[in-house]
Amino acid sequence: MSPIFVILLRLIIPLLIFRRPLLGGMASALLDAVDTNIVRIMGGTFPNYQQLDKCLDTYYLFFELVVSLGWDHKLAKQTSVILFLYRVAGVVLFEITNTRVFLFFFPNLFEYFFLFFLIFKRRYFDSNKVNSWSRIVLILVLLYILKFPQEYLLHYKQVSPWLWFTTEVLPNLR
Repeated sequence: MSPIFVILLRLIIPLLIFRRPLLGGMASALLDAVDTNIVRIMGGTFPNYQQLDKCLDTYYLFFELVVSLGWDHKLAKQTSVILFLYRVAGVVLFEITNTRVFLFFFPNLFEYFFLFFLIFKRRYFDSNKVNSWSRIVLILVLLYILKFPQEYLLHYKQVSPWLWFTTEVLPNLR
């Protein structure tokens, strides 16, 4: 029952993205990060969850893409499309080969860029401080520096910080 509950949450929460893009995007990302922990806390298991997880990720990322297509800032809109397609290519390669390293080489920078744009659009994008591809590339490099440790641990080393949290920290809180 707990896997069904989490799947329903993963399908419903992203709908917030259309009304409140920042809140919906952050809530979807947070739920993605803790979904397997919720199932474990509820006493359930998620066998072979990786493929379903990537489908559910792409589901909410697509909603973010739809929102980004309405942005007035041309470079930001183009960047979001490129990053979304780049991530989807990695997910498709992962699904075809079942090789997680593709998720490492095709990191989910789209989500970080989407949230970054929503947080900083008034200050930087609307004032035209980000008006060239070189500035977009600089932003993406900085976002990648933040994203790299997560991608490296999860998809290259295949170590789950969340599993450590649920097995080492949560039992000690009870």
